[in-house]
Amino acid sequence: MTDATASPMVAVSKDELLGHWQGHRRVTRRVLAAFPEQEFFNYSVGGMRPAAKLAMELIGMTDGGVRGLASREWDNVNEMYAKYPMPGTQAEVLQMWDRVTEQIDRSWPTIPPERFGEVDKAFGVWEGRMFGIFQYWIDNEIHHRGQAYVYLRALGIEPPAFYDRE
Repeated sequence: MTDATASPMVAVSKDELLGHWQGHRRVTRRVLAAFPEQEFFNYSVGGMRPAAKLAMELIGMTDGGVRGLASREWDNVNEMYAKYPMPGTQAEVLQMWDRVTEQIDRSWPTIPPERFGEVDKAFGVWEGRMFGIFQYWIDNEIHHRGQAYVYLRALGIEPPAFYDRE
């Protein structure tokens, strides 16, 4: 007999999770590429950081995060940021983004599915179940991408469709 009030379990495979994340990363990359060079580094609204600084945060968190998820060895939060000084051009930032995407693709197969249920302390700061921390990385990217959408619209630039994750 089952309890009619119990919620059914919904699960996705590790590969489906990766596909979801990479879809968000493809959209974010297109958003970053839509900026004119000067505005990419300097434009902000309401005191928020420019798109280039948002991108560098995401690059550092993603690279260090996927390595820590795979190896259980974490840079501390200051090392995470120090590893990625600001490049001089938008193209260099996008190249870094692409290298991190390649790192994800290399590391992902080494992460056992049960790792997402383990508790760890990411970057020496954020302790929790790895699935929740991983979800935070995606949420943080979406949040910063939303800021970049506002910048593009304020600049009179039509941003890429958020739902086109191909």
